[in-house]
Amino acid sequence: MGDEGRGLSGFPTEVGVLAGARILQIIPELDAGGAERTTVDVAAALAAVGARALVATEGGRLIGELQAKGGHWHQFPAASKNPIGMAVNVLRLMALCRRERVQIIHARSRAPAWVALGAARRLGLPFVTTYHGSYSGRTGVKVLYNSVMARGDVVIANSHYTAALINQLHAEQAGDRVRVIHRGTDLATFNPVAVGTGRVEALRRAWNVAPHERVILLAARLTAWKGHRVLIEAVAQMRDRGVPDIAVVLAGDPQGRAAYERELDALIAARNLGGLVRRVGHCTDMPAAYRAASVVAVPSVEPEAFGRSAVEAQALGAPVVVSDLGAVPETVLAPPDVPAGQRTGWRVPPGDAAALAAALTEALSLGASARDALARRGRAHVEANFSLERMAGDTLAVYAELLGRSR
Repeated sequence: MGDEGRGLSGFPTEVGVLAGARILQIIPELDAGGAERTTVDVAAALAAVGARALVATEGGRLIGELQAKGGHWHQFPAASKNPIGMAVNVLRLMALCRRERVQIIHARSRAPAWVALGAARRLGLPFVTTYHGSYSGRTGVKVLYNSVMARGDVVIANSHYTAALINQLHAEQAGDRVRVIHRGTDLATFNPVAVGTGRVEALRRAWNVAPHERVILLAARLTAWKGHRVLIEAVAQMRDRGVPDIAVVLAGDPQGRAAYERELDALIAARNLGGLVRRVGHCTDMPAAYRAASVVAVPSVEPEAFGRSAVEAQALGAPVVVSDLGAVPETVLAPPDVPAGQRTGWRVPPGDAAALAAALTEALSLGASARDALARRGRAHVEANFSLERMAGDTLAVYAELLGRSR
């Protein structure tokens, strides 16, 4: 959509009907993660156009930011998967919607989506879902459980890959109601100019990285499908080949996965990488983290439904090396889809430690001019396709359309 179709806020002009509207999003918790971040971003956009942005969730570290940006938190047991508890939650959500005069319910996770579907249908409210991930389970009861995310009056897919998955698994439920709205990146926050050297240096010190060391960053929660083990094996190969001055940072919340933490620590020790690889836990300053990195790895072994860290890293000008599956071809440009001179990163076969090591080594070997050109291409790619303004505007346009239908 060109600028002529947008108002002063930068959003499509049709979202003006949202002034005074009451939109409720429901999500289990508001902690770190793509769905959680998008919830806050959409709430902020709603507040910016004069709507009342409600979020029903148990809590989380993003609650303060939600409220600071104009959202309204309603503490709600949205994480419950107990069938009896979910049935009770339908009544609770109906009461909340009546009390707040909610006009649209938007669900972002499966268990609360079933609750929201029940409440929306009983109250006659428009129901929106966002299909955020490649949910596990391809047969029987699990497919039925997952199908709630395809039962919205509008079903938002966060990538074309996700849309294809919905149409493959839930065509009967989704019909022709799927809309692709890529996840948005805040280009003001994830901007090289906005990240001072002091922030970067402080983070490198906190990570115990020496000034001469080049950081290979994997920014993801500690779960096996994110590919930490593949990266550790790749780094062992790089060490054995004499690639100098590297430090690997695994930045992510374990989210209670103590066994996986122990497994990673044991693998690091077994490969004698204790001096190279460090786990630093949750990082609160991701723009500085990407600026501190010489290369960002996204070595997922299962499909990424979008791949937020690869997009954010490109926005900051960091080289990225990603697994070539899922939505990656939409977010990282690389041969054979584009000429080598147009690449914004490297794509490697998932689970292939040797290929990952080779691509990381190539990225680290870039000269200053080549690295600067790559950074410019990556930033331009994100600006053109994955801006927060575009995501928020497209989502608000969905709400405006549904309000128009209901009226």
